[in-house]
Amino acid sequence: MVIIDAAITVASFMLAYLFKFYVLNSGPGPGVLPAVEYFRLLIFIVPIYALIYYSCGVYAPKRTVRRRFEIFGIVKANTIGIMALIILLYMIIREINISRSVMAFFYAFNIVITSSFRLALRKGLRTIRSKGYNLKHLLLVGYSRAAEEYIDRLTDNPQWGYAAVGILDNSIPAGTVYRGVKVLGSLGNLEIILPENKLDEIAITLSLKDYDYLERIVGICEKSGVHTKFIPDYNSLIPSKPYTEDLMGLPVINIRYVPLTNMGNKLIKRAMDIAGSLFGIIITSPVMLLAALLVKLTSPGPVIFRQERVGLHNRPFYMYKFRSMEQQKPTEEKKAWTVRDDPRVTKVGKLLRRTSLDELPQLFNILKGDMSLVGPRPERPLFVEKFKEEIPRYMVKHQVRPGLTGWAQVNGLRGDTSIRKRIDYDIYYIENWTLGFDIKIIFMTFFTGFVNKNAY
Repeated sequence: MVIIDAAITVASFMLAYLFKFYVLNSGPGPGVLPAVEYFRLLIFIVPIYALIYYSCGVYAPKRTVRRRFEIFGIVKANTIGIMALIILLYMIIREINISRSVMAFFYAFNIVITSSFRLALRKGLRTIRSKGYNLKHLLLVGYSRAAEEYIDRLTDNPQWGYAAVGILDNSIPAGTVYRGVKVLGSLGNLEIILPENKLDEIAITLSLKDYDYLERIVGICEKSGVHTKFIPDYNSLIPSKPYTEDLMGLPVINIRYVPLTNMGNKLIKRAMDIAGSLFGIIITSPVMLLAALLVKLTSPGPVIFRQERVGLHNRPFYMYKFRSMEQQKPTEEKKAWTVRDDPRVTKVGKLLRRTSLDELPQLFNILKGDMSLVGPRPERPLFVEKFKEEIPRYMVKHQVRPGLTGWAQVNGLRGDTSIRKRIDYDIYYIENWTLGFDIKIIFMTFFTGFVNKNAY
């Protein structure tokens, strides 16, 4: 791969030179450095790029890595490489006669050609592996939920090229089969199987009750020289990307890492909320004025509907909406949420709900600090008390400010949809928050979030 990438780097640089001077122009003009001066740079570019590719993980195994992450690694490495090249040429050596356009075309060509080659190679290898060739054979030590989930993923993705040859466990009878993978015997058979089989990997998938055997099994596996990985049976508790700390050599795993507990991240998000809400209020003020008039003229009662919701750190606040229902007694309003063809919804209210225009007054909630532009949608206290007992991890959503829109909402989980699925999306957002993620959700809201079939 290093040799092929080096060849692509050379070809991309030469192609950039030819494209600049022989495609866009009729040849090098007066004062242009000769081609040999350009190509002499490859003596430095090729080894530097190889080191940068290596440091950016471009040569790490890609069996289970998604395409976009592989392409991102190539783009990242080339971006670092071209920046280093520009600094070296124009700031340190001060070789101002090297064309900037050649450098730009080299950057683009190298990314496109390298990425195209990697994608073609990936497709070829995955086709070969799905047909049973170029496989890695592995043994699972321990029958658990983690073992079943691991087998599920390997079976559903044959292009990864992994073949599970069997499972060892003390509690499950030999001969038991799960999705074509058979229990071969007890944990004690590990020392017999390792010397006799040509295994590429061992996956330790012990159930929680068998963790007493863990140290001994790791010792046996290490002695065999076979690559060993550990798949914990507590993945329902620990996130896929746990936040770890080193406490003077003692590893500490935090159950949940919330980026918005960082003060810098909080300030960035709050600044975006203030700017975004002010901008939104100014831009949508004609729409809000029209909506307010329609609500007032078509149904008796207040224009703005205030409803108690639960926000950051379980604190209650009053969320604002344009009233979309007939005015009700507070005791009646609290009984249930809206369902399809709810008779309480007015004609104007139905339009406001379907287009999400009834949510616009929440821009003032955002400006006040009760809410954020993006975050989990807030719920009423009655349902919070109900869901926290029924749905695992439901209360995690209250570790951040609730939002006007959210990751669950732009994926269609609005209205009368699965609360469990919503929580899964909310927790993913909370654990993976970035400013870029917020911007992505805001843009997705404009294309998917305003008109929604689940909004009644």
